[in-house]
Amino acid sequence: MINIVAEIGLNHNSDVEIAKKLIDIASIAGFNFVKFQKRNPDVCVPEEQKDVMRDTPWGKIRYIDYKNKLEFGFNEYFEIDRYCEQKGIGWFASAWDIESAEFLKGFLNMVKIPSALITNLELIKYCRDNFKTLLISTGMSTEEEIEKAVEVGKPDVIFHTNSCYPSEIDELALEYISWLQEKYPLSAIGYSGHEFGIITTLATVPLRVEWIERHVTLNRMMWGSDQLSSVEPVGMFKLVKGIRDIERAMTGYNKRKLFDSEKKKREELRK
Repeated sequence: MINIVAEIGLNHNSDVEIAKKLIDIASIAGFNFVKFQKRNPDVCVPEEQKDVMRDTPWGKIRYIDYKNKLEFGFNEYFEIDRYCEQKGIGWFASAWDIESAEFLKGFLNMVKIPSALITNLELIKYCRDNFKTLLISTGMSTEEEIEKAVEVGKPDVIFHTNSCYPSEIDELALEYISWLQEKYPLSAIGYSGHEFGIITTLATVPLRVEWIERHVTLNRMMWGSDQLSSVEPVGMFKLVKGIRDIERAMTGYNKRKLFDSEKKKREELRK
C-alpha cells in the first residue's frame, strides 16, 4: 500500500490554524502523513539576499526577516505534534541544515533531505546517524550526485522529482522511476510531484512507487511560492481516492480469472 504524503511545507504562512485545517483535510482524505519544512534562515539564506527588501503579507521587510517569520518554532511544532496524534495521522519534515535536523530529532524518528540539500553530505550523514528513517529527493541533481548521496545516506526512500514549481509535463521523466527501482533495490522509490493537476501523479501508481508526495494548500491563490503547484482540498480527496482505486484495480491475478460476477453474466449471455 502506497504511503501518501501531504506536503504542507511553508504553505501555512506561519499560521498554526492554517496548518491544522490542512491536517484535518489530509486526515479525512486518507493521507498517511503531513510534511513540513524546517530551516534556520540565518544559515540557509545567502548573505547577499538577507537585506534585500521584499513585499510580504507582513509589509515590505528584509528577506531574512520574512524567512524567519515563516518558520515554526518549538511551541508550534509541539502543538502540531499533539494535533496530528489526535487526528491519527503521521507527520515529518524536511531538514535544511544540521541545527534544524537536531531540532526535529526531539519530535521525530523520520526526516527528509530536500532536493536542494542532496549534495550536503554532512547533513545527510547527520540525518542517517540520528533518524531511523531517511528520505531523500533527487530534483536538480546529476546521476553522480544521487549516487554519492545514496552511498553516504543509504536512504530508506528515494523520491524522483522535478524541482520546478510548477513542473512542465514533458519534463517529469516518470520512466526514471523504473531506473531508480532497478538501481537501488534496497530503497523504496517514491514520486514527489510539483506539476499542475493529479493525472500524471496517478500515473506513477502502475509504476509501483511506494511513496507519493504532493504539496497541498487551502487555496492556490494564497501567498507563497509553492501555492500555485499545490493541490487544493477537493484535489486532495481525488488524489487519495485515485491512488487507492488504482491499487485495488491492480491487485490480484497475473492469470485470467473468471469472477463470480462474470459467471452470472456468462450464463445469461452464453445460453
